[in-house]
Amino acid sequence: MKLSQGVEWGLHCVVLLAQDPDGAPVSRRTLAQQFALPETYLAKHLQALVRSGVLQATSGPKGGFRLARPPEEITALDVLEAIEGSASPFVCQEIRQRGTGGVPPEECRLPCTVSSVMAAAHEAWRASLRGVTVAEIRERLPKNVRERDVRATAPG
Repeated sequence: MKLSQGVEWGLHCVVLLAQDPDGAPVSRRTLAQQFALPETYLAKHLQALVRSGVLQATSGPKGGFRLARPPEEITALDVLEAIEGSASPFVCQEIRQRGTGGVPPEECRLPCTVSSVMAAAHEAWRASLRGVTVAEIRERLPKNVRERDVRATAPG
């Protein structure tokens, strides 16, 4: 499974925002500069996070982005789905019904074995990401990284 770079960008930005104890808005420019990302492309991902309810956006000279919920209530899956959506990366094409070994449609009422295996793997992946919060990711960061990030997002 290959994910867009937007998932990585989104997770890093959300974790960075989770480090501000006051929850002050952080500008798009600051977020982009912190990770050397193209600001206009990052903006699309930040807006997706706003639409999904992970982030809040405020406008104006002191505007920016902040978490919409406490970091303990935002999962890695929330961020992934905001950027990529929730559809399974595997789409069964029912090839078991094709070719010289094709199975008749009446014998294909249940999902094929391959499709079932892939669906189980997708659900395991989702469960794993659902079980990790942004707060937990934040706490896994080395202390010096957390301190640097707090300084980088401080107003003024």
